[in-house]
Amino acid sequence: MASQSLNINNKTYVVDLNEDTSLLWVLREHLGLTGTKYGCGIALCGSCTVHVDGQPMRSCALPISGLNKNQKIITIEGLSDDGSHPVQKAWIEAQAPQCGYCQSGQIMQAVALLAENPNPTKEEIKAYMNGNLCRCGTYLRIVKAIEIAAKKHQ
Repeated sequence: MASQSLNINNKTYVVDLNEDTSLLWVLREHLGLTGTKYGCGIALCGSCTVHVDGQPMRSCALPISGLNKNQKIITIEGLSDDGSHPVQKAWIEAQAPQCGYCQSGQIMQAVALLAENPNPTKEEIKAYMNGNLCRCGTYLRIVKAIEIAAKKHQ
C-alpha cells in the first residue's frame, strides 16, 4: 500500500491503495465517481475514457503508480456540474445515447477531439472515435453530436 495524491476534477484526493490499482477502480470504488464505466477491462472499448493532462486515456488499464499529483485528471463528472458542457448538450440534441453505457467514454473522447481539432471532418471524427465501441450501434448519432458541438464551438 502506498499513499498517493491525485488531482481529479480540480480537487485533490489522497488514496492509500496498492500501486497497481487502476485509476478506474479508484474513481468508481474509492471516490464514488461512477460516471466512468467499466467495459472490457483491457483498454479496448473506451467506456472508461478520462482525460489525463487533456489526453484521452483508458482508466481501466492505467495503474495509479503511473500518475503523479501534478497531472490533471478529468472525468465525465468534471466536464460540468449540470450537463452544460457543449458536447454534453450536443449529445442530447442529437439523441446520441441509447443504453448510455458507453456514452461517458464517447463524450470524453469527443471532447478531446474537439480540443485538438475544433472543426473536424466526418472522416476525422470517425477516425478519432474509432477505438470507442458502442454496443447499441449509435455511431451515426455520435458523429452527428460531434458535428453539432463543433458548429456551436465556432
